[in-house]
Amino acid sequence: MIAVLTWKYLGMAIILFLAGLQGVPEELYEAAQLDGASWWQIQRRVTIPMLGPTLRTWAFLSMIGSLQLFDMVWVLTGGGPANATSTMATFLVQQGTQRSNYGIASAASVILFIVALVMALLYQRFIMNRDNTATVVRRKKVSR
Repeated sequence: MIAVLTWKYLGMAIILFLAGLQGVPEELYEAAQLDGASWWQIQRRVTIPMLGPTLRTWAFLSMIGSLQLFDMVWVLTGGGPANATSTMATFLVQQGTQRSNYGIASAASVILFIVALVMALLYQRFIMNRDNTATVVRRKKVSR
């Protein structure tokens, strides 16, 4: 499962990171080289911090995608032996179509929606918020 899912989603990650790398200004690399930074220092101090928004976007998409994982699990294992590879989406299909437990499937789908919504809102609020808001500089009032 890990090999197939990695192969499936690796392309999206590569495209995201290539787009992020194209957004890093060349001047930053030149300035770091002029300051005497090694290749590792440039990657650690310039490239990775500049890829922060891309990393956070990729993590967000991966988190939401993992909650919705159904197709590969269903095709490859059908939930696996003893439900070893079962996901919430495969549980919904098993309950709703194979066992005719429509109430349980409906309740589980609402819970899955609420969990995904809460996770997305919390991630947006605490992690992605730094990409959406400008840095606020507070001025100190000088009393005379």
